[in-house]
Amino acid sequence: MMDIKKKLQDEIATLEYEFRNELPREILKARAHGDLSENAEYHAAKERQGFVNARLHQLKKRLQEMSMVDLTKIPRGRVGLGSTIVVLDVKKDEEITYRIVTTEDADANQGKISPSSPIGRGLIGKEVGDVVKIQIPGGLKEFEILTLATIHDS
Repeated sequence: MMDIKKKLQDEIATLEYEFRNELPREILKARAHGDLSENAEYHAAKERQGFVNARLHQLKKRLQEMSMVDLTKIPRGRVGLGSTIVVLDVKKDEEITYRIVTTEDADANQGKISPSSPIGRGLIGKEVGDVVKIQIPGGLKEFEILTLATIHDS
């Protein structure tokens, strides 16, 4: 959790510097070229300014949301944020390891899934021994939860 907060804070700092220092200089420099209606540099800088501003608001909101996460409310013995789960894909008879992470850290190729992904939603709140059927874009998956380590176990 702290890694993600640090990553968000670093991106906010970088974007705030660009928004407050670099972009105003670019806009002033582009304005000095004259006619703004056909000034590509000016329009590009203004467009970037709008994007940076929107991204800053999004990051600050996410950071605020993360600050409100109460780790004590994450269940013990049930799948929740921070859990590492080994499941058996019943149809393929193969074991798969998933880790429930925040949206920013999600990487399905590495088995890191967010609670809002189809598999994440299907696993949240379940416990060892549960058999879960989850509808994913590729069809219906059936998993048996073999092992579970919650955020409290690590």
